[in-house]
Amino acid sequence: MLKFFALLAAGYTLVLAAIYLMQDRMLYLPNVPGRALTVTPGAERMDYEDVSIETDDGVTLHGWFVPGGTGRVLLFFHGNAGNISHRLESIRQFRNLEMSVFIIDYRGYGQSGGRTTEHGLYRDADAAWRYLTDTRGVRPQDIIVFGRSLGASVAAHLASKQEPLALIVESSFTSVPDIAKEFYPWLPVRWLSRLQHATRDYVRDVSCPILVVHSRDDEIIPYHHGREIFEAAPAAHTLLTLRGSHNDAHIQDERAYIDGIWRFLAVLHP
Repeated sequence: MLKFFALLAAGYTLVLAAIYLMQDRMLYLPNVPGRALTVTPGAERMDYEDVSIETDDGVTLHGWFVPGGTGRVLLFFHGNAGNISHRLESIRQFRNLEMSVFIIDYRGYGQSGGRTTEHGLYRDADAAWRYLTDTRGVRPQDIIVFGRSLGASVAAHLASKQEPLALIVESSFTSVPDIAKEFYPWLPVRWLSRLQHATRDYVRDVSCPILVVHSRDDEIIPYHHGREIFEAAPAAHTLLTLRGSHNDAHIQDERAYIDGIWRFLAVLHP
């Protein structure tokens, strides 16, 4: 019996060690469904520019700049899995809201180089911000920082260090340890987690207006995560509640989504 429990303990320890060492691969999914770009904004009759930028640690990132109708630019950080070519529907929605869109693939995603890490993603966001403000001459007060799911933590981290016009946090978890605890209640995830992506903590340091968007039906990141992020935000903030799935609520409940973002943007003043 003692031998059985010893083997069980050894197996559990090996599982913990594997999770600790491999969690980057477990969280980031750049190869699902694949890194190849499947379509461009041109296929949707949208003008766009292919953009290549370099991070401060020498990684080359690929993105698209899609011009819109006003001087406002939405800096778009997408969710996990896939690449920028899987976000054309969202780009169309934001252009219909009369904004230009700048969207990048993180390091390790799409046509961007490098290997994906948490701090690398934050460097990628810094490089995207510098491209808009330094290279294109966009004023910070004309930039809306947007992030969906994993990208929401990247967006919130950036907005906590800069002064954009606004921040939109969509379908986000409060932090990696929090959401991992819900997926794996039998594991000591707070002790194991090297990754944080602490969106709730980042919004506490954001001074611009914040819109938090979350679906009550989200089957991956429960609605209470969005609610907790909303309640943590010290700045002027708004909660937009949708219906629909984690990946498609912005399409399934499009009227409420577009109307809610429009109302939020309409009262912003640089």
